[in-house]
Amino acid sequence: MKPKYWGYLFIAVTCFYFLGLALNHTLLLFLFKPLLITSLLGYFLKSTSDVRSHLKKWMIGALLGSITGDTLLMFSSQSEIYFLAGLIAFLIAHICYIITFHSIRTQEAIFGKWYLGIIVSVYYLMILGFLMPHLGTMKYPVIIYGLVISFMLLLAMHLYDLKDNITARYILTGAILFVVSDSVLAVNKFYLTHWWNSWIIMSTYILAQWLLVRGCIRYINNKAAV
Repeated sequence: MKPKYWGYLFIAVTCFYFLGLALNHTLLLFLFKPLLITSLLGYFLKSTSDVRSHLKKWMIGALLGSITGDTLLMFSSQSEIYFLAGLIAFLIAHICYIITFHSIRTQEAIFGKWYLGIIVSVYYLMILGFLMPHLGTMKYPVIIYGLVISFMLLLAMHLYDLKDNITARYILTGAILFVVSDSVLAVNKFYLTHWWNSWIIMSTYILAQWLLVRGCIRYINNKAAV
């Protein structure tokens, strides 16, 4: 199947998922949520099928971790263990993204900027300080997860110095939206639950993954064309 058809499939799955969300239709949600990133994985694999790159294995790992996390979190209302397992799956996904972004930064000889670390640290400490009184037994897992996703964002911010501005914007915007999605999810889980939080969480998450995949496809294919 051509990459554009995988892209169409991703759009169709996304539409059906949000239809399930609008109708509060459990079956639609359970059927289509795992297919969101699965279709995106197919799009990534097909779009880079003619290219050999060490980045591909880490991107595959990030997407597989996300698929696993999405699936596990569907059962989080049944038991806290599913939420923790989903958190671990997404932790692995973010580590794979970190390795991908670090590899790109090293390959492009982009130097570290200390002030970006301050910006990310301030946000991390603010959201953690807000949530800390409400975390209970999940305090340490959330602290660790927050550190990892903050480091992912930090590396994505450094990649804004890439020569290809379109790739840079894809990756940075995707990383920011991922942090927004996870931040709202944490607030929804531990502080204040609203029905519309699910829309914010999933819309920012789906767009984040799409942008990260698009950015990495563009980078991998552009490097192969040089």
